[in-house]
Amino acid sequence: MRRIWLVFSQTVTVAVAVLFVVGTFKPEWLSGRAWPIVTRPAGPAVPVSDGQVPVEVATGRLPSQPLSAAAKRASPAVVSVTASKAPPQLNDPRAADPWFRFFFGPQAQREPQIGLGSGVIVSPDGYLLTNNHVVEGADDIQVRLADGRQAEAKLVGTDPETDVAVLKIEMDRLPVVTLGQIEQLQVGDAVLAIGNPFNVGQTVTSGIVSALGRTGLGLSTFENFIQTDAAINPGNSGGALIDVNGNLIGINTAIYSRSGGSMGIGFAIPVDLARQVMEGLVKDGEVTRGWIGVQPRDLDPEFAESFKLPVTEGVLITGVLQDGPASSAGMKPGDVVTRIGGQPVRNTAQLMNAVAALKPRAETVITVQRGDKTVDLPVRVGQRPRPTAQQRLPE
Repeated sequence: MRRIWLVFSQTVTVAVAVLFVVGTFKPEWLSGRAWPIVTRPAGPAVPVSDGQVPVEVATGRLPSQPLSAAAKRASPAVVSVTASKAPPQLNDPRAADPWFRFFFGPQAQREPQIGLGSGVIVSPDGYLLTNNHVVEGADDIQVRLADGRQAEAKLVGTDPETDVAVLKIEMDRLPVVTLGQIEQLQVGDAVLAIGNPFNVGQTVTSGIVSALGRTGLGLSTFENFIQTDAAINPGNSGGALIDVNGNLIGINTAIYSRSGGSMGIGFAIPVDLARQVMEGLVKDGEVTRGWIGVQPRDLDPEFAESFKLPVTEGVLITGVLQDGPASSAGMKPGDVVTRIGGQPVRNTAQLMNAVAALKPRAETVITVQRGDKTVDLPVRVGQRPRPTAQQRLPE
């Protein structure tokens, strides 16, 4: 009996060892099928060639060319702009006296004020886009191309309310940038900023679109900025913001900075707005916008609750210009505009842009909330007056 038990125990031990070895190295022998292999979830397969990893893999939208090709395509059309302004004339008759200049300095021999910026050639005819603040008040504007050629630029027109200016140069064989489609731009898309920061020469920086439709910055009257983290510095103003295909999508215009240098927050005017302004300046010498004559402000939740309004979004009208288009249509202070031409209006920026887009002398319907009543007001749109310096107009 003892011998039998010993043989049995040895047999079981050998069988267990065999099962362990087989289960470890050939598990399919035991189940008759292959065991699944557990790995981390993987994304879609991405083709890799020449050791380069494609951009924007996570979204599945691959650029048609690398960023270097986009920069090479757009850079020739980006120029450096030098705007000079004559020094103010002194009215003091003593300025010509040598003894006066000896004691008080050579005040009569002041140097001209010079501003540096960038611009973008957008037409074979020589039209350029830049910022109004780059050329404002300039007596002489010089443009230097990337290939070293230089020309004097004529100021076609400016639009301070969007900070856009249009220049024109007379020159053959001009490189031209292609205008992009702003509707296709998304937050997270790669972009390049091209300009002449600090007058060091043409410079290309890269980043992404950080946000779209930025408003309320106090930079201009009509704001709809593209925000980017591509490095933008003084001198980049008026330069190009391009997409991965080398198409112009914006005009770099401002930065948020505590030191004067880039902190990763830059703003560009969308190309569709810049193009609209350019067409108006070239055709008519001014930008024609709609106007209804009201003082708007965003609707506060506290105001809506206090007056028991059935709406929580809209624009509160705090003032109506007498004999203006809105006044003639019956609009009153305290009305809350909720729609213009059937399109919803949620804040002051949307109201301003919607009204400005209307054609003067056209008719539209503005929907307002007046207490607990919804009222449709037929308005005949007027033409927005051109503001003077430091003037704030009713919308």
